[in-house]
Amino acid sequence: MASKNQNKAPSSPQSKYSVDEVSVDKRRRIGNAKMPPNGGTRMQTRQAFSVVNGGQDLPATTAPPSHSGSEGGIVEFSKEDIDALLNEKLRIKNKFNFKDKSELMGDYIKRLKQCIKWFQQLEGNYVSEQEKLKNLLDVVEKKCNDMESMMKAKEDELNSIIMELRKHLEALQEKFAKEEADKLEALDSLGREKDSRLEVERLQASLSEELKRTQQDNATANQKIQSFNDMHKRSQEYTISLQQYNSRLQSELHATNDTLKRVEKEKAAVVENLSTLRGHYTSLQEQLTSSRETQAEVIKQKEALGSEVTCLRGDLQQVRDDRDRRLLQVQALSDEVEKYKDCTGKSIAELESLTTKTNNLESTCSSQSEQIRRLQEQLAFAEQKLQKSNISIMTTRSEFEEQQAMIRELKNRLTDADSKILEGEKLRKQLHNTILELKGNIRVFCRVRPLLSDDGVGNDAKVVSFPTSMEMLGRGIDLAQNGQKHSFTYDKVFMPDDSQQDVFVEISQLVQSALDGYKVCIFAYGQTGSGKTYTMMGKQGPADQKGLIPRSLEQVFESRQILEAQGWKYEMQVSMLEIYNETIRDLLAPNRSNFDAGKQYAIKHDSNGNTHVSDLTILDVRSSKEVSYLLERAAQSRSVGKTQMNEQSSRSHFVFTLRILGINESTDQQVQGVLNLIDLAGSERLSKSGSTGDRLKETQAINKSLSSLSDVIFALAKKDEHIPFRNSKLTYLLQPCLGGDSKTLMFVNVSPDPSSVGESLCSLRFAARVNACEIGVPRRQTNLRTTDSRLSIG
Repeated sequence: MASKNQNKAPSSPQSKYSVDEVSVDKRRRIGNAKMPPNGGTRMQTRQAFSVVNGGQDLPATTAPPSHSGSEGGIVEFSKEDIDALLNEKLRIKNKFNFKDKSELMGDYIKRLKQCIKWFQQLEGNYVSEQEKLKNLLDVVEKKCNDMESMMKAKEDELNSIIMELRKHLEALQEKFAKEEADKLEALDSLGREKDSRLEVERLQASLSEELKRTQQDNATANQKIQSFNDMHKRSQEYTISLQQYNSRLQSELHATNDTLKRVEKEKAAVVENLSTLRGHYTSLQEQLTSSRETQAEVIKQKEALGSEVTCLRGDLQQVRDDRDRRLLQVQALSDEVEKYKDCTGKSIAELESLTTKTNNLESTCSSQSEQIRRLQEQLAFAEQKLQKSNISIMTTRSEFEEQQAMIRELKNRLTDADSKILEGEKLRKQLHNTILELKGNIRVFCRVRPLLSDDGVGNDAKVVSFPTSMEMLGRGIDLAQNGQKHSFTYDKVFMPDDSQQDVFVEISQLVQSALDGYKVCIFAYGQTGSGKTYTMMGKQGPADQKGLIPRSLEQVFESRQILEAQGWKYEMQVSMLEIYNETIRDLLAPNRSNFDAGKQYAIKHDSNGNTHVSDLTILDVRSSKEVSYLLERAAQSRSVGKTQMNEQSSRSHFVFTLRILGINESTDQQVQGVLNLIDLAGSERLSKSGSTGDRLKETQAINKSLSSLSDVIFALAKKDEHIPFRNSKLTYLLQPCLGGDSKTLMFVNVSPDPSSVGESLCSLRFAARVNACEIGVPRRQTNLRTTDSRLSIG
């Protein structure tokens, strides 16, 4: 027994521990060393079995640490234990002592069996875990596919709704134009009516002055005053009713603002409003026609009455003159009679003749007085007709004012409908942007420049067209080459007649994200002469020719003033550089001779995804005017050249960076945003550009960097493990934008020139690849303010 104990290999202290006492770190170490959770687990396990079963000679050496435990229990092994077990050699003093040798061999075989069982159980556990993970992955992929299909269906539905709303908007605009024309006609008729009314009033004033000499004039004047008082009362009542109607309109406006929150009810309300507008418009046209006819009749009656009054006035004046003459004659005759009476020498015959003459004259005077009375009655009747005509004019005017109020109401409804359509379009854009952010794709906008006089083509040689279907309107573009049609779809497609403002409206929300703490990158890609620099920088002169960079800066500083009222304070820094022949140049360097001094600038990325360029000039800015001055200064320093394709071709990649640090003192919140606006140099073919000398070197460097950009995009699309960002300075500088947590948008600029259809097709295909790349969901850089808040050079 003593020899057995002496020849038995000493057991390892690890055999004293049970299975439950094996540490978690040891299990992880074993799993990482021998059993990775992938398809190679079985192969590595079989290799371990082959080593164990290979059966090396077991010479007598010191025994490895053994593991205690029953046959049924599973003992865990570490890598050191397995190596020691495989390399174990038996040490037996007496090689002819087969009993001790068989016991040692039995113990060794027992430990080998335990190791094999442990391997088998570990392999089974990994296989079952792998199957669970595969099932879980299938379920997650199915959910993702369902969610993506639902989002696509929702997007299609929203696009159809938007197209319907646009059609309704066009119909409303046409109706609005017709109503404007009717309104102008009504205003003209009102002006004519005012002129006629002024003439009638003047005539009435002259008549009133003449009729004041009679007693009946006073009564008619009192009646007019009474009618005017009644009209004033009615106008006051009408004003009160208008105020009540205005209050009702305000209450309806509040109710309408409340209902705007429901998109589906808005659509139904728009449709109902359109139907009611049609009915109101028809009724208003009929009322306006009838009022015009009534007004024409009243004007005719008024003119007839005016002419009749003029005639009556002339007759009256004539009768008065005759009466005065007759009175004078009577007076003279009376005087003569008196003289004749005094004179006794006159005969009675003459007296009788004078008496008869006097009687005749008196009868003539009485007849003339009767005629004057009849004329006065006719004048009073004419004045009554004039008063009635004035009342009809007032009623016509009130009806016209009601029609004007109805027209104003219709205009307000049209305005509400337009605002609802704009809000629907805004909601669609927000949902579309949310979908793209959830997907993590690079957004791509396509812009086609207009045909220039240098292109020298007509409509027959048109190679670029735009689909008109509802689902492709504003998002699709077709390119014809050699009779074959190539169709592409992007997030937005701008036609040649779209203005700079139309383009900027689509990216304004993306620019706003920089103030909210996001990293934003917008870059323009395309061949030489396709309009990249015009899109990004614009032209000097009119305000409508400004590019995206000046407009973005104006929006940033305007939003900054608005947010300052909410407690935010912003610090902004600007840097501008160009990559010329794979060399970085500082466009804001105080000494511009540094371009030729061979100064090296190094690009570095930190762990937070921020980009640093060593020794680069960074300036603090406080207004858009300061940035505009710096842009002009950088434009003068940028490398441009003349080629056969473009009079002023950009020979370098221009990178504008605006770094934003915002601090809210009331909430101690801090945000850091970055706005990168990049104008890439254009790709070109040497056969078309005719570049030689320095232009040739520049072309080669530009094409090489753009080719590296294509390699990066292809690698991202394939989701390769290695992305070749370091192949060029451009791709290494854009690494956080293409592979990080940035909101990235690419403008692909296309030339409609038929001679450039090959380059345009390559650009559109590259843009489609870019649009399919998933770079991850953007992350907002926000945190609580620290005691030392400095601007990140990100």
